[in-house]
This record gives sequence, structure tokens and C-alpha cells, in this order.
Amino acid sequence: MPFPFMAQPKPAQAPFDSEFAIQAKGIEMTFPGGDQPLLVLKGIDLSIKLGDIQLLMGPSGSGKTTLLSILGGILTPTAGQVFLLGQEITGLPRRELARFRLKNMGFIFQGFNLFPALTASENIEAALNLKGYKRREARQQAQRLLEQVGLADKSNSLPNDLSGGQKQRIAIARALAGKPRLILADEPTAALDSQRGRAVIELLRSLAKEEGCTVVMVTHDPRIMDIADRVVYVEDGAISPDSPSHPS
Repeated sequence: MPFPFMAQPKPAQAPFDSEFAIQAKGIEMTFPGGDQPLLVLKGIDLSIKLGDIQLLMGPSGSGKTTLLSILGGILTPTAGQVFLLGQEITGLPRRELARFRLKNMGFIFQGFNLFPALTASENIEAALNLKGYKRREARQQAQRLLEQVGLADKSNSLPNDLSGGQKQRIAIARALAGKPRLILADEPTAALDSQRGRAVIELLRSLAKEEGCTVVMVTHDPRIMDIADRVVYVEDGAISPDSPSHPS
């Protein structure tokens, strides 16, 4: 028996494969319920290669958004491990996790999450300022991003003066700010028509392929399946065995 003052060995950490940007191992998530806890995710194993576009599809309530939130470090799983870019994020102190997300990740939310008192350009500049960009450089990059999503003429508009689709494109431009290595998107084409939705997804694909960014998207939109490297179906909190390696 080891002496009480001797350091005890740490439990073995699951290996990380450098081929992958994201690895999730044995992810479970339970939320408190009325009579009994609600098991939302059941032993999820998922590996996503660097530079890939990964779609998470499935019916409403299947656990897709919960899984995305865990992969992004927004939620902590009840059990399991998540590795992002070689760093295990499960169990990281909150401050360290926030720094990691700021440095490496961009998020696209269904509800846009734009600052209502800031213009389109200022919403993007704010994200760049947090990443350490100086004012002039942030303004220039914000304008380039607005051009990429087709909203250069809306740089001085407030969110309340924009349509839902325009707000979504600004949210996407903000997520691209600073060229993050990981982008996590929850229904990024939900508020866009077919043409705009396709243009935005092509932009995300270009970022992934040309700059080595990895994109994970929750979506119900079958029109964008052909741009994905892999599609995974989530059903009843588990990955369906019918998930194809590549979209057909």
C-alpha cells in the first residue's frame, strides 16, 4: 500500500490522435428531470479530422445541439472526454477554457446573439478586439468579412434594421473573425433563402479547405449535405449506425 504522503498516479488519459481536430470519447449528458434525470446523450464517440466539414443531422430533440455545445466547451458532459486540437477541455478551469475558445473557436448561433447597440461592422470588430486586434486592423478585417457574406453596404446598420437572413450572415462573419481553427454552427442556414444559404456554406467550406479550419454544423437542411466530408445522424441521444462516412 502506498504511503499517505506519496503522490498517487493520475488515471490514464485517453490518447489523442493528431489527425483529428476533435475527438469525443464516451460522452454522456444527463439533465435533472421531474421524477428522474433525463439522459440526453448516451455514450457518444466521435472523431472529426482537421479541415473537415462535419454535419450533425437528426430529428428535433435527438441531442444534436447538446452534443455541439459539449464539443464547444459550452456544456460539460456528465461523463466522457473531449479533445480539441490536442487539448482535453473536459475539466479545464473556466478561465482557461474561455481563453482556449477565444483563441481557437468561432460560434454561429441560431439566435444570432448580436449586440443590438452596435452596427454590423462593430459587432465583428468587437470579436476581433477581444482576440487582440488593434482598432484599424479590426475595422479592415470586419469590412472584408462583410464583403464576403454580401453585406458590405450594411456595415453601419444596426441589427434591428436588418432582416433575419442579414443578421445571420453578420453572425457568420463574426464567427469567421480572426480565422479560428474550429467553427461550430447551429443551423447556420435556417434564416437564409436557398441562394444565400448556399453561398454562406460555400464560404465555410472555402475556409475549411484553404485555411485548415474544421467546421461542425447542426442542420436540418439536406441541400448542404453534398459539401460535407462526413454526415452523422443523431437519434435518441446516440449516433445512428446508419450514418454514412460520406454523403451519397
